[in-house]
Amino acid sequence: MNTTTTPTEDTLLPERFSDLALDARILRAVSEMGYETLTPIQAKAIPLLLDGRDIMGAAQTGTGKTAAFSLPILQQLLPLASTSVSPARHPVRALMLAPTRELADQVYTNLKAYAKHTPLRCACVFGGMDMAPQKAELRNGVDLLVATPGRLLDHLEAKTVNLGQVQFVVLDEADRMLDIGFLPDLQRILGFLPKQRTTLLFSATFSTEIKRLAQSYLQNPLLVEVARPNATATNVEQRVYQVEEDDKRATLVQLLRDNPLPQVIVFVNSRLGAGRLTRSLERDGIKAAAMHGDKSQAERLTTLDAFKRGEIQALVATDVAARGLDIAELPGVVNYDVPFSAEDYVHRIGRTGRAGASGLAITLATARDARSLADIEKLIKRQFEKQTVQLQPAMRPRRDADGDAPRGLRSPRPMASRGLPENLGGAVAPTPRMGRTSRQDPWFDKPYEADPNAQPAWEPADATHTGSGQRSVSPSIRPRRKIAALLGGHGEK
Repeated sequence: MNTTTTPTEDTLLPERFSDLALDARILRAVSEMGYETLTPIQAKAIPLLLDGRDIMGAAQTGTGKTAAFSLPILQQLLPLASTSVSPARHPVRALMLAPTRELADQVYTNLKAYAKHTPLRCACVFGGMDMAPQKAELRNGVDLLVATPGRLLDHLEAKTVNLGQVQFVVLDEADRMLDIGFLPDLQRILGFLPKQRTTLLFSATFSTEIKRLAQSYLQNPLLVEVARPNATATNVEQRVYQVEEDDKRATLVQLLRDNPLPQVIVFVNSRLGAGRLTRSLERDGIKAAAMHGDKSQAERLTTLDAFKRGEIQALVATDVAARGLDIAELPGVVNYDVPFSAEDYVHRIGRTGRAGASGLAITLATARDARSLADIEKLIKRQFEKQTVQLQPAMRPRRDADGDAPRGLRSPRPMASRGLPENLGGAVAPTPRMGRTSRQDPWFDKPYEADPNAQPAWEPADATHTGSGQRSVSPSIRPRRKIAALLGGHGEK
């Protein structure tokens, strides 16, 4: 594979959508969406795609990659568009693959808006939803199909979709698809496609594995980059706060109240942590909702719609939401947990500061996150200036008289230190804890001391050595049976 980097400084690039050789119906739809000026990735990629070249497009997330590959594909499929209702006149001619349901839905929404004044039909299929409506839509004919790899394979096995006439295939966020193990699925899907096609890879980051994938399935692609790999947007302010583990929740609440953040996505590393943090924020009077892989697709879409409408202030999400969420003018994101992968940090903070708007990215780091922070700094080639937060007295976690944090913010205490009834012996001194009276008996804190005169419980009192040196046999032990000498026994002496 011969990869060519496109010129960036010497080439005269278009600045507005009206400067592109696009159909009037497409330009009308773009204008109705409020698009006027091209982003860098759009200005460089769209003219090349109109020429039918394979492309590897690398750009920061939120810079308009969806329009960069959707508009030229629509333009080239318009001569084949048909107003006929016959499914045979609407075969799948363009396939767009996305790693997550949210990203697939976002691409489909934008694609449908771009094509609304044309006869081209669009459809989207992903997991977590009933396949029956999807099968019916596919059988009626679809020109452009957006799908996640797993669900597309389900339809291929059910023979409800045919990819034999695909002319364009797009791998959006290809690095993420490799991260979550979609490579075997991608290879199977690409095997159903014609060899003569235009293949496009668009991603915020390009790794060695992505370039190896491109070498296998792209033909002399052009490499289009508008920023160095793994760069973060310059319009996103990045802050790192050094906190104690027990103070993270209180720090988050105080930051949400002190900063002008009417809406924020709070990223955590686990589904269980997302649920716990959501309940905790709700107890503190913050409208919050959780979004993770254990939620059904209907629940995820409902939560996302409520967040877009402004009904939720804090969307607590795992990395399932780091890709594909396009929230207009999202003011900020919070890394409640430092991500395990440094690349995920780039995608998390890419949810804010989109389309040139300013954004704020806050990271709460504890002492054990030092190595992960170092990996992030190495990736983005930037050193963080760690700050501290002076918690207000009302925000600090309440603690017991013995220094323990309240329930839910501390590790389980041993049974010996919990309150016990008075009838278990010993004097009981009441200790205030969480507004209740706690009883603790010092006798239970003593270490075990064996009684040297105690008799083993499994032996009766007579199971001791006799004065003649003979040891009596416990009645629970069966005596040996005597065997005749003829059969091998020793007989009686």
